[in-house]
Amino acid sequence: MGRFEGRTVLVTGAGSGIGFHMASRFREEGAVVYAADLNPGGCPDGTTALPLDVTSESQIRETIDRVLAGTGRLDVLCNNAGVGSTTGPVDCTAEEWDHVFAVNARGVFLGTKYALPAMLAQGKGAIVNTASAAGQVGLVDRTAYGASKGAVIAFTKQVAVQYAGTGVRCNCLVPGTVDSPWVGRLLDASADPATARQNLVARQPVGRLGRPAEIAEAALYLASDDADFITGTELVIDGGLLAR
Repeated sequence: MGRFEGRTVLVTGAGSGIGFHMASRFREEGAVVYAADLNPGGCPDGTTALPLDVTSESQIRETIDRVLAGTGRLDVLCNNAGVGSTTGPVDCTAEEWDHVFAVNARGVFLGTKYALPAMLAQGKGAIVNTASAAGQVGLVDRTAYGASKGAVIAFTKQVAVQYAGTGVRCNCLVPGTVDSPWVGRLLDASADPATARQNLVARQPVGRLGRPAEIAEAALYLASDDADFITGTELVIDGGLLAR
């Protein structure tokens, strides 16, 4: 029997990368998985794929209502949908800042807001938010992205303390540089993609980029009963990047 047999899981940003692997692994572990994405056609087989723009309060509410109508419960929410940004403070426009925060921070808030009532009524639930190492340290040309992920880390702690003792836990993942579709597009857009990749790898103490599947396994751990005594924490999966 899988670790999540009989449980219902909602993963946002499940159409590619880390979210795709999260949804796949929860399904393999026996969960009923709702995989939500702007482009739901990319979500894993065996899941219920749903279209979702996490910046839309009405869409978030309707998505969670659909999950509850389907199984009557919501055991795990992975607020994973995110968007990147590669500008510094001067070049970042107000519109870019607002968009990045709308997806990366507002989306996490809205998902949590509408998932909590069901979890509290059940007396048990796990929320796993995807942050980033960029939310803990300063990086060049990651102004809006890093600030938005820092907000996710702080929000995670607020929720964890607010509901400590209710059976509802809230934690976040802090990935380093992961070989994801977004990173691939970023490298492809550079003047010398091969050199750009080498530079990314060189800053990783372990000598390689992270794999989306590795981040997904960390999410499953935080959502599982094995992590019942863990709430309000950041699980860093960065190949030693932040240890330098």
